[in-house]
Amino acid sequence: MPGLTRDRREAGVKLGKREVVLIDTAGLEEGESLSITERMRQQSEAALHDCDLALFIIDARKGVTPADEVFAEIARKSGKPLILVANKCEGRAADTGFYEAYALGLGDPISLSAEHGIGIGELYDAMERNFSSMPARDEDNFDDDEDRPIRVAIVGRPNAGKSTLVNALLGEERMITGPEAGLTRDSIAVDFVWQDRALKLYDTAGLRKKAKIKARAEQLSVGDALRAIRFAEVVILLVDAERPFEKQDLAIGGLVADEGRALVIAVNKWDLVADKQERLKELRAHCENILPQIKGVPVVTISALSSSGFDKLMKSVFEIYELWNRRISTAKLNHFLQDAVERHSPPAVSGKRIKLRFMTQPNARPPTFAVFCSRADALPRSYIRYLENEMRTVFDWPGVPLRLNMRKG
Repeated sequence: MPGLTRDRREAGVKLGKREVVLIDTAGLEEGESLSITERMRQQSEAALHDCDLALFIIDARKGVTPADEVFAEIARKSGKPLILVANKCEGRAADTGFYEAYALGLGDPISLSAEHGIGIGELYDAMERNFSSMPARDEDNFDDDEDRPIRVAIVGRPNAGKSTLVNALLGEERMITGPEAGLTRDSIAVDFVWQDRALKLYDTAGLRKKAKIKARAEQLSVGDALRAIRFAEVVILLVDAERPFEKQDLAIGGLVADEGRALVIAVNKWDLVADKQERLKELRAHCENILPQIKGVPVVTISALSSSGFDKLMKSVFEIYELWNRRISTAKLNHFLQDAVERHSPPAVSGKRIKLRFMTQPNARPPTFAVFCSRADALPRSYIRYLENEMRTVFDWPGVPLRLNMRKG
C-alpha cells in the first residue's frame, strides 16, 4: 500500500562492528501546502538534514520517475553523502530502470532486492566506505540500569493529542500532527531528556473500539500500539478533557493494568475547561470508580497545544516509576500480613478455615507478591482485593498494579 509510512521511524542496528541508527522515512511526494503529503515530505527532509549518510532508493521496475528527479535534486543540494540504490532488481524487468538510474547523477547505483536479500552485502560495503571517512561520534551510554532511559508510551483514543504532546515535550515538530484523526500509524520511539533524566517516548496510533477497526493499515497500527504498551515501563493515558473517560479509555486503562505497567492519566485540552477545580474533583472521583484495580492513579491536567502542565506530568511519571520499582522486605510484609489477618480474617469455606502463613516479594516491575496459605484455590477474590487495598494504604502504594499470587504450602 503506497504511503503507509508517515512519520520518521528509527531503529538502532549493528552493521558488522559498527552501531548505526537507521531512519525509515515516508515516500517523497509533492503535495499542497498543509496537506498530509506535504507534512510527510517535511518529516523526510528533516531526516535528510539530520543524517550522516542517505540512501536514495528508486523502484527499478518503474524506472526513474519525474518525482525521483525532483527529490534527487533535493538530496544532492543537502550536501549529505549519498548512496543510490535500485531496489526490486530480482528480475529482468528491472534492468532498464537500473541503467536509467545513472541519469540521476548520484553515482553508480547498487542493484538490490530488499525483499529477497539480494545485494545487501554490496550495500554494506558501500556504507562502510562512507563511515570510514567520517569522524567518530561520542554517544551516550545507557548500559547501566541507573542511566538507562525510562520507556514511556503515550496512548489514547484517536485525536486525543498524543503526537502534539510529544512534539511539545521535544520542542520540535518530530511527529506529523493535524486535525485529521488517525494520522499516526507506527509507534515512533524518540529519545528525550527531562531535568537530567533520560527517557524514551513512544508515540502510538489511536486505539479505537475493536469493531470499528477494519482497514488492514489500522490493524497493523493498533498491533504496534499494543506492543508499545507491553514494552513500556510507564504508560501515559491521554484523554480529552471535553470527552473524558469514554468506554475506550476505560478499556485502554484496563489493558495497561493487565500488562502490569505503571499508569499516569493526563487530561489534555484543559485550557478549554471552564470550572477547573470542580471538574478535576469529578474526574478523580470518576477515575477511582472505573479503575478499581489500580486505585490512586495520578490524574494530571495539561494542554499539549499551549505546553502547560508538563512539570506536573513528568513529576508524576518519575514518582509512579519509583513506586513501580519498589521492594518491601520480607519481615515488613509478614508483619503487615499478621496485622491484616487480625483486622479481618479470611472467611471459612465449606466450614474450614483458611490460614495465611507467609508472604514475600519475588519481583518488582510490577510489584509481585507470593502469599502461602493452606487452601490457595479456595480463598475468595474479595479477600485478595482486601489485602491489595490494605497494602496500598499501609505502604503508601497508589496507582501501581499489585499482583498477589496465592500459593499452597
